[in-house]
Parts: sequence; structure tokens; C-alpha cells
Amino acid sequence: MSSPKSRHPATTFRRLVALLSLVAAPLAQGATTGDFQECVNELEHKAVAAGVSAQVANTVLARVEYLERVIELDRRQPEFTTTFADYLNRRVNARRILQGRLLLRQHQELLQRVTRETGVPPAYLLAFWGLETNFGSYFGKMSVPSSLATLACDPRRSSFFTTQLIAALKIIDEGAISVDQMEGSWAGAMGHVQFMPTVFLQHAVDADGDGRRDLWNSLPDALMSAGKFLQAMGWNREYRWGREVLLPADFDYGLADGGKRPLSEWRTLGLKDAFGQPLGTADINASLVVPAGHRGPAFLAYHNFKVIMGWNRSEFYALSVGHLADRIAGAGGLHTPPPEDAPALSRDTIKTLQLTLNERGYDSGQPDGILGPGTRQAIRQFQHANDLTADGYPDQALFQALGLETWTQ
Repeated sequence: MSSPKSRHPATTFRRLVALLSLVAAPLAQGATTGDFQECVNELEHKAVAAGVSAQVANTVLARVEYLERVIELDRRQPEFTTTFADYLNRRVNARRILQGRLLLRQHQELLQRVTRETGVPPAYLLAFWGLETNFGSYFGKMSVPSSLATLACDPRRSSFFTTQLIAALKIIDEGAISVDQMEGSWAGAMGHVQFMPTVFLQHAVDADGDGRRDLWNSLPDALMSAGKFLQAMGWNREYRWGREVLLPADFDYGLADGGKRPLSEWRTLGLKDAFGQPLGTADINASLVVPAGHRGPAFLAYHNFKVIMGWNRSEFYALSVGHLADRIAGAGGLHTPPPEDAPALSRDTIKTLQLTLNERGYDSGQPDGILGPGTRQAIRQFQHANDLTADGYPDQALFQALGLETWTQ
């Protein structure tokens, strides 16, 4: 056995970094009950220092449990990407559209009140409600304090979830909900519209006048809070979220990653509305979103699309909210539905694609299995050079041209 002095300096440094990370990290995955309790004790001190009453901090944190399932869900990376067709069709379906239209009539007075105060139209409020909890049918069954304590005591995102836990304790402290009733998703999202605790503290309101901000049991509180949140993020009551458009046959798909342009400029480039009519000339900027390649739909996204993404950073989510809102309001289906025959590509397949593009001289960046802007740009460059439709979308023709046989997974 070698002595400490005989170890390679790099080995000694790595060991030191590992020891320091164990000291700095509140809790590593699979840590002991004692480690978790020590972390919870420290969280209690932080909560009291942040303004939570000692009684609530002590009472609630004395009951939290370490939830291994929460760590598993936090670590889980999807093996396969989700296609736009699968994502959209699961969330915007006939049953949800019908239910949304029924609720539009049932809660007309409340929804109109929220719209008057926030500028967010009723159909959008219902779309968020429908996507988040299927109109209140499922809030999640995890204890929010236990979930957040587990994540706060895990090194991966400890700071973020410590802040969320303290916010959750403040919500209990103000009397909005009891600890037994505070249930939600594994990551701590709560109530009809799945607010994280910090969002609750900043934007939840008491709309029914009972003295409590109750997003679990009060639909007025929940929908008004959703409207206030969207309003705070800059919702523009003068415009919709965006719209489906038709692209000319020779369209340059590189413009989809080119940022916003005036509507008049998109019109000059040959874009038309979903009915084949020229676009209007309203003084508004829009960006182009093509979520499924040249065979799928294309959308011009306005400012409110960005606001929707402030709620959830997924483009698929924002498109689903916008389309569901349109359908609830009475619009028909998409002129160009997303292709349903495109398979969900695995992360390993996308890594192989990235490696192959890099080897061919088309820089997709560090292979990570994620179809980001850099990879789409590399795909588009290869497609252009090989007389393929240069939409930046990995389709069967692309894989065949690259000599890859992993398309049909």
C-alpha cells in the first residue's frame, strides 16, 4: 500500500475535492437517516432565520420524511425524446376540449371576472388548468414538505429547493393550508394550477374573500392567481398567443431560429394563415416555430407565447396551451397535424447523430443526446449540402443520407 506522500498529486486533489463535496453537500443520494435528520435540523434554522415562525418550522419539519422516490424522479432522464404529435395529442384531445367548453359555460362569471382584472381570456385560463391538473382532477399525492425537504437535502439543486421549502413553510405559517393538506407533485408544485411555493407567495390571491389564499379548494383563488401570474409576466390582452401558418414551398427553415420579425415581413416572405389567406398587417412581432419539421405544422408565436413559456419552458407545452385555448374557444383542429409516424428517438440515437455530424464537419457541439439549436443548425447545414429539405429536423431521409440505421427504433 502506498503512503499518502506517494500518491499522484491529481489523485490527492480528486480525493480532496470529493471530501469537500461531502462536507458541503447537505445530503447525497442514499444517505442515512441520521444525515437527513441533521440536514433537516439545519433547514429548520434557516427557515426561522427567514421569517418562518419557530412553531411551524419545528412542527412541520419534525414530521418530514426522506422520500427516495422523489430522488429517483429527479434523476430520471427520459430514454426517448417525445415527438410533438405524441405530446400534443395526449394533452389536446376531444375529451379535454369538450370538458373545457362545458367549464367555459359553467364558470362564465368567474372567468370573465378574472379576464377583466388580468386581461387573460377565459379559454387560456382553462387551458392552463386543463394541462396542469386535468381541470382539478389530480393535484398530486406527495407530501410537499417531505418532497421539498428531500430535494433540499440533496446536493443537485439544494439551494433552489431550500428556497421552495422555506416558501412552503411560510404558506403553512400564514394559514393558507394545513401541513396534512399540502400535497402536490414530487417537485412541490401545488393546487389547481400547480404553483411552486415561491410563485404562490408572490402571485396567489384571495379571490373568494374568505381570508385565505387557497389554491387547493377554491377555484376562484386558483384561477385569479393564474391570471395574476400571467399578468405579472407581461400578458398582452390585445393579442392572442400566436397562430398556425402555411409556409411557401421554397421556404428557408433557417428563419425558424432567427428570432422575431414584424408580421409584415413574414407576409412578404410568403407565409399565409391556416386558411391560405395572406397574413394581416398588424404592428406585432412574431417568431416562427416548426416543432415537427417540414411535414408538420408551423406557427407564428407572438409575445404571449413567451409569457406562456415563463410558466413552463417547453415549446411543446406552450404550443399545447395555445392550441387547447383555441379549441376551447371554438376553433377547429390544425390544418397540418403533426406526423404520427415519426418515432421517438433515444438519447443515444441523437448522440450518434451528433457524433456523425461532427465527423462530417457539421459542428453540432458536444454530443449530449439533446436536440438543441446547435444540433438543428448542423442538421440544416448537412441537409442543404445534400439536397434535402433543410428544416433542421432528424427524419428518415437524414439518417439514410448519413448512413445511419438507427432511425426505426
